[in-house]
Amino acid sequence: MSDGLLGKAATMEIPISSNGDTGSLPEDDGLEQDLQQVMVSGPNLNETSIVSGGYGGTAEGIIPTDELVRGIAVEKFDIVKKWGINTYKCTKQLLSERFGRGSRTVDLELEAQIELLRETKRRYEGILQLARGMTAHLYSLVQTQHALGDAFADLSQKSPELQEEFGYNAETQKLLCRNGETLLGAVNFFVSSINTLVNKTMEDTLMTVKQYETARLEYDAYRTDLEELSLAPRDASSLCRLDSAQSHFQSHKDKYERLRADVAIKLKFLEENKVKVMHKQLLLFHNAISAYFAGNQQQLEQSLRQFNIKLRPPGAEKPSWLEEQ
Repeated sequence: MSDGLLGKAATMEIPISSNGDTGSLPEDDGLEQDLQQVMVSGPNLNETSIVSGGYGGTAEGIIPTDELVRGIAVEKFDIVKKWGINTYKCTKQLLSERFGRGSRTVDLELEAQIELLRETKRRYEGILQLARGMTAHLYSLVQTQHALGDAFADLSQKSPELQEEFGYNAETQKLLCRNGETLLGAVNFFVSSINTLVNKTMEDTLMTVKQYETARLEYDAYRTDLEELSLAPRDASSLCRLDSAQSHFQSHKDKYERLRADVAIKLKFLEENKVKVMHKQLLLFHNAISAYFAGNQQQLEQSLRQFNIKLRPPGAEKPSWLEEQ
């Protein structure tokens, strides 16, 4: 096959060999999911290209009702037919790859970066879950300290013999409560930023990756189809099918290469953004935690000001960020 047909550039075809005995293969839990992914994009039957002149239009622009309905039905049938053919070819290609009877195009460097992104996302989701748990525990602690401080203050007024002791314990709990609320502001900001990074920025890139993976499957399906037709005996009918296959192959090749470039660019910018965001958030988290457990209220508040996080207004009953939980 000619070099212009495949355009290997930064990719290579990986043959998948098998002795044909699939009974000894381990169960592939991802096969059903991948088949569902192939089927998920059904044909869009809500839009057609047939329009009529409509009421008030010229006589030439008006299509009889039965002809319009027939035209819409034919167009929708063509849409379903094309979708069915595409789904069949992709399903055939997927099964061929999974059972070792075909080859797939692999960009080794790009797929390594994609797998690294998925692993990074899983690890960051773990951090996010733990940080949210920490926020919940801190909130409970602060609420308990607030209630304990009020109880000490009340007993200070009602117990003259222990007024001083209850009094300074009340002040201590109020100070700890204020510092806890300030720390909650820092941790909540950390959680919000990690959540945005994981569930918006990373997820957006992975959505493009899914489109790329679908385009890769389609590309290989039509490549295989073209290769098979190229080996068939040549006659007028086969040459017509070959020309059609070449056209479809080129279309899917262009789509695949475009999405491959999109994924590479998004991965590059995601990595730069991740480093920038995490550098800021990890510094905030470290400084705030260290200052809190050192009992350094001034340093704790300075850590929040450094990252433009609003402090709780003096005298406020509850910090505004807790109300957002």
